[in-house]
Amino acid sequence: MVDFKTLKKNSGANSLLAIQGELEKLTNKSENSNDERFWQPTVDKAGNGYAVIRFLPPPGDEPTAFIRYFRHSFQGPTGLWYIENSLTSLGKDDPVGQFNTELWNTGLESNKKIASKQKRKLTFVSNIYVVTDQGNPDNEGKVFLFRYGKKIFDKLNEVMNPEFPDEQPMNPFDLWEGANLALKVRNVEGYRNYDKSAFMSKSALLDDDAKLEAIWKSQYSLQEFLDPKNFKTYDVLKARMNLVLANPAKANIPAADAAALPSRSAAQDVKEEIESAGASGEDDEDVAFFTKMATR
Repeated sequence: MVDFKTLKKNSGANSLLAIQGELEKLTNKSENSNDERFWQPTVDKAGNGYAVIRFLPPPGDEPTAFIRYFRHSFQGPTGLWYIENSLTSLGKDDPVGQFNTELWNTGLESNKKIASKQKRKLTFVSNIYVVTDQGNPDNEGKVFLFRYGKKIFDKLNEVMNPEFPDEQPMNPFDLWEGANLALKVRNVEGYRNYDKSAFMSKSALLDDDAKLEAIWKSQYSLQEFLDPKNFKTYDVLKARMNLVLANPAKANIPAADAAALPSRSAAQDVKEEIESAGASGEDDEDVAFFTKMATR
């Protein structure tokens, strides 16, 4: 059991090394959009927004300060929607991923476009402390879960593994030696863009260890998002995929389950969730994924 004194003792270099190890693993190898545990920045009519947040260390005995998972969300030629967590999040084969790879390997541009439309979307989740929320001040001083995409994750990675020798690595998840992130939101081509966001100077989140301990203890579990119970089985996912893609003979799915398939409204919720996280446009990783699958 990790206690607060141990957390502080391991602050700095030791905690940075632990998270760098998790980053290396990532490099080398069901949720509700109305969930009040989640925070997202408020934007104005132009799609612009500003907030200051602090990424928090691993909650309790959990090993990491972030988790990542993949999800598919697309509409088939039947008009039905496929909205499911991808089994690749658990390191397992996923029927949609396999089908997309088959399409990609045909070499036909038309099939590549279909595979890209149906590709998995990458999302990260961390606990954060809201320092400033320009659009909703009531959120300030509270702990939330934050869903974000690869672009923000890249900013975290850049400060932990700086490119140039005159830059010192920093653990942005550290309560004492981390730094706040100035989150600057813009609307670029219809999507939320966080390119102008940047980490501020290194500093303790607060000067009061008792308050820091209370913040640390109020975090939410991250590992629950990777609990296998939140993922359907391969056979169920394949049946749903075949139904959505107009392969009824292969679907073998009960009528009751077919009626329960996601609606356009549910799909819109997921689309907004992905866009708000800045998790769209992860083409590079998926091209690499398709290519890797092709060499198996």
